Parts: sequence; C-alpha cells; structure tokens
Amino acid sequence: MKVATYYSPTEIRYEDAPVPAVGPEELLVAMKACGVCGSDLMAWYLEDRAPLVLGHEPAGVVAAVGDAVTDFAAGDHVFVHHHVACLTCHFCLRGAYTMCDQYRRTHLDPGGFAEYFRVPTPNLRIDTLKLPPQLSFEEATLIEPTACCLKALKKCGIQLGDTAVVVGAGPSGLLHLMLLQTLGVGSIIVSEPLPYRRQAAERLGADVVIDPATEDFQQAVRAATRGRGGDVVIVTAPSISAIAAGFDACARGGTLSIFAPTAPAASFPVRPNRLFFSEVTVVSSYSTSHLETRAALTLITAKRINARALITHRFPLRETGKAFKVAREEKESLKVIVTGET
Repeated sequence: MKVATYYSPTEIRYEDAPVPAVGPEELLVAMKACGVCGSDLMAWYLEDRAPLVLGHEPAGVVAAVGDAVTDFAAGDHVFVHHHVACLTCHFCLRGAYTMCDQYRRTHLDPGGFAEYFRVPTPNLRIDTLKLPPQLSFEEATLIEPTACCLKALKKCGIQLGDTAVVVGAGPSGLLHLMLLQTLGVGSIIVSEPLPYRRQAAERLGADVVIDPATEDFQQAVRAATRGRGGDVVIVTAPSISAIAAGFDACARGGTLSIFAPTAPAASFPVRPNRLFFSEVTVVSSYSTSHLETRAALTLITAKRINARALITHRFPLRETGKAFKVAREEKESLKVIVTGET
C-alpha cells in the first residue's frame, strides 16, 4: 500500500509500506478522507518522532475484520479515534481521560495518511463509530476536531447569555464559534487578522469580528461588552501574545481557555494580583475523549455543526505534501482534507 511519510514540514514522501496485519479483535480500514490538523504543522511537536505517518482525523470503509469482531463488518463506514483511554486508571476515574497512560500510547497503525490503517483492539472497543448513511467521509473528518473543541468548552463553565471571545478564526476557532451558538451564549466576538477567515466568521454568525492588525483588540472587546470583557475567552492560536491578550480581555470572574499549545520553552507572565482580585480562571484542554466524539458525530449529522462550510481544499494521498503546504501557507484556506486512493 501507499503511505505519506512525514520527514519534515517540507518533506513528505509518498512511499510503499506493508498492509498491516489484523489481529482477532482489530479492523483494517481503507482511508477515504483524513483532515490535516494544526498539530501536524508544528515542527517542534514532530521533530523528535519523524519519520512517521501522521493523520488522526480519518474516516473510511472497513476492509477486513478480525475473527473475534462481531459489531463491525466489511463495508461499514467508520470514524476511528486515534487515542483511547483505559477507563479504569486514576485519571480515567476522575474523568481526565486524556491524561491516561494508555491514551497516550494508543494510535492507529501506521496513521491516517495511508491507503489502509489498522484499528487496534482498545480503539475498536472504545471509540470506533459507525457513520450514518447521510454523512460523507469528508464531513466525518471533522468529528475529532469538533470533539476537541467541545471538550474545551465543557471545561469553561459557560452560562446562558455569556459573552464569548474567540481568538483565531481558523478551523478550530470556527468550530468553537458554531458550538458556542448551540450553548446559548448571548454574543460571540471573533478576532482574526486574515480577511478570508474574518469573512468566514461573519458568514457563520459571529456578532462582532475584530481585525487585530488594524484595531486595538482590548478596546474593541471592551466596547462590545460595555467595558466588562469576555466571560469566556478561547485562544485557538498557538501564540504567547494571543494568550496574553486573551487573559487581558477576560471579564472579572471570566475564564481563559488555552486551546492550542506553544513550544515547550515559551512562557508568559501572569499577574497574580489580577488573577486573585478578578478571579479569572485559566483552563487548558488537550485532545478529546470517547464522550465528545459521540456528541460531535450527533451534532455534525444533525447539521448543528456545518462541517462542509469549513472544508476548502482536497488533495489525494499522493499529494499530501501539497496539502500540508496549503494548510501551512495559504491565506485563503480553512480545513484541508487528504482523500484516499482506493
């Protein structure tokens, strides 16, 4: 079979690899579509692991089933989550599934950017979902990123009528925007320097859209909130300056959600005085769990999340390198999808 192997941000090779052998409680899935994630573009995040086959937002068709598999059959359309928790450890029993040791060990073999991938037993048992007939493979690639955003928002303690601020209108920022609309917030402010993405935020229902390149972000947020600031501020950009600006934009008693990671050595100063007297809560959210993927599938299938509106570019597996280049450099792009060859 063919795979797209990541060696560096600018070197992704279309190579031959053996088709994975399937165990008794495993599946072999023919990849039909797989999204390019922002984390796939972070050189610092991947340099110690390369070469490897990336792709953790896949959907496809079951090509083969293990002898002990009873709930799936060849031909089923499926979404498969690349990480799954054990459900029994200290972290899982506290609901912190993404902190589970098994969660971080599990992965698809070899990854979603391949003609076929193997679904290990834990992934099959806990977070492999059949897709309804009306849901396309491309739409299904948004299940994992939607679930990540949903998990982050669940940690924010959102109340009806809150004012939410989303920093960054890439795919994650726009997914947050759509999810916030389902959660009953009063108004949504989006900050984004790229015109194409600001226009997308406007089309998808943002109440206020800010261009931080030409407007004072803090003043614009205060003006839109009668001086209070945002009750919830979600920073989707992997930027220290964006995180610091988001912290300053929080209202008293507000919540800052750090959704994207920065490089390990990066840091930003927090003023304990303001943290204390303003009672700002800082939360972070890494990845997602089996709970949110099911909710995400329901929301996308019901069109509460407009997955199609986010997909702007499609490339066949053999052009995965081009897909990464567009996702990294193209200013008029949102979600980039790699499609299967078979």
